[in-house]
Amino acid sequence: MASHGNSLVPKVSIKGFHSTRRVLSRDLVGPEMFQRCFNMVQCYMKGEDSGWVVAGWIKESLGRALLEQPMISGRLQKRDRNDGELEIVSNDSGVRIIEATIQTTLSEFLDLKQREEGEAQLVFWNDIDEHNPQFSPLFYVQFIKTWASIHNNIVDHNNERKLPLFYLPGVNGTTDSSPNLFSASTPNKNESKTMVFKINAESKNMEIEWCQQIALACVEDAENGLGSEMGAEFCLFVNESFEVIKVESCSKHGMLKPKLKANMEVIYANWDDLGTNDVSFRLGNKPVHVSHWFRSILRGVVVVIPSPEEEQGAYTVNIFVTVPNEKF
Repeated sequence: MASHGNSLVPKVSIKGFHSTRRVLSRDLVGPEMFQRCFNMVQCYMKGEDSGWVVAGWIKESLGRALLEQPMISGRLQKRDRNDGELEIVSNDSGVRIIEATIQTTLSEFLDLKQREEGEAQLVFWNDIDEHNPQFSPLFYVQFIKTWASIHNNIVDHNNERKLPLFYLPGVNGTTDSSPNLFSASTPNKNESKTMVFKINAESKNMEIEWCQQIALACVEDAENGLGSEMGAEFCLFVNESFEVIKVESCSKHGMLKPKLKANMEVIYANWDDLGTNDVSFRLGNKPVHVSHWFRSILRGVVVVIPSPEEEQGAYTVNIFVTVPNEKF
């Protein structure tokens, strides 16, 4: 049995004329650059009464985030003229939030044979349409980061207030039964495989050349371990710091086979090293289950992320190698 409700986060009052900003890109960028998506599903036990408490805090923080970036409600569209330019169409009607529930317990959901298919349907991402772009993925990510920061500040400073401003439990509930929890058109979660490595870094400042060599060594190991081939080229993401991410296009051909130093130990790790098991939307409420996977992997992706903790003064990095799910 499923029920759902929808509501509007109050719109931002904008006075005066809505100005329009024109956007022009001289160098065309292939759409595949923006079609690699990292998905994560975090499962939490409900709080004192229901998920409406968490949803209420999310609505409250979203409303404040829209005050800082009201253009998030706008859309990118091509101008009527055939000059290739884009324009932002403003919209101050607010953002609609849709909440859905299913009549099953978390333990029952985690034990389902269809759990992976269900998790794939819980996430949302639209790939960039180069012929009819509707949003900028960079701006989308920037807004999410701003929203998350505002949400954490609100929750940290309002622990004495148990209920958020938007608290409407049981509104628009239905009792319609549904024999199938998930639709037939399920996004493919298993279109790629990921192998995680942990390796000692030469210094805290990771040089891109060093990352390329380490990435090639890990790619070869991952291909042998997963039984899938990366392809001639792959995309390398180096997370140098919280604010800086470098993106490189690498080729396996034409480069010398990397050799690891004798004192450089490679450890097979897992997704837990990302620290996502410690993410909480309310104080003390950590997830009981977290799933991770990459989607829209055309050639392959390697992500280099510094380890959140230093081990005995040594700098370590986590390397995530994702290859398409294609056998040799």
